Amino acid sequence: PVILYLHGGGYISGSLGTHQEVMGRLALASGLAVLGVDYRRAPEHPFPAALEDALVAYRGLLGEGVETRRLALAGDSAGGGLALALLATLRDFGYGLPRTAALLSPWVDLTLTAPSLEERRHLDKVLHPVILERAAELYLAGADPRDPRVSPLFGDLAGLPPMLVQVGTAELLFDDSRRLAARLREAGNSVDLRIWEEMLHFWQFYASILPEGGAAIEEAGRFLAPRGALDGSPE
Repeated sequence: PVILYLHGGGYISGSLGTHQEVMGRLALASGLAVLGVDYRRAPEHPFPAALEDALVAYRGLLGEGVETRRLALAGDSAGGGLALALLATLRDFGYGLPRTAALLSPWVDLTLTAPSLEERRHLDKVLHPVILERAAELYLAGADPRDPRVSPLFGDLAGLPPMLVQVGTAELLFDDSRRLAARLREAGNSVDLRIWEEMLHFWQFYASILPEGGAAIEEAGRFLAPRGALDGSPE
């Protein structure tokens, strides 16, 4: 069983190195192997490079004989949005979908029009609207910010696997998760929205110094590897 992990960083930064601890903790929490995707990043490689690389990685696992029922998907921040865009792409192209997915503080709306961007700008010490604006500009490189492949909040979300969405109340992107959970439910999907009080953007990253970070990763690990779901045993 494998978790395919898409790291965050606004599509312009982040790497397997920066997210090594998070992926390691998720592997321990779930008991599964975690495979990170070193996708190409803007500005050298704007949209759709990241999505293309994520699709290649997923197809590679299928090509190695990994069954979809033994696959899970996870991502944080921009990687969370990328994971959701990947799920919709897989569905549209007729690929088998992973069993479950976990989105940690996902960035799913690159139009940057959500009220929480202003309402919580003084609460979130990790992100600033200017950083998001610049990251979106570099990744989009002229593409429509409402294109569901970059802002999956606006796409067709029907027929996707059960999802866990984690978000903190102090996050700039709080409304991304809140609206996403509502849209997933409207589309008939199973979604578990977990709201963590007073947590900043992608607080799981600070698990070594923040107990809530470790607890959130444990929660995600349990969700991605429920008993029998990914190990091939009877449910």
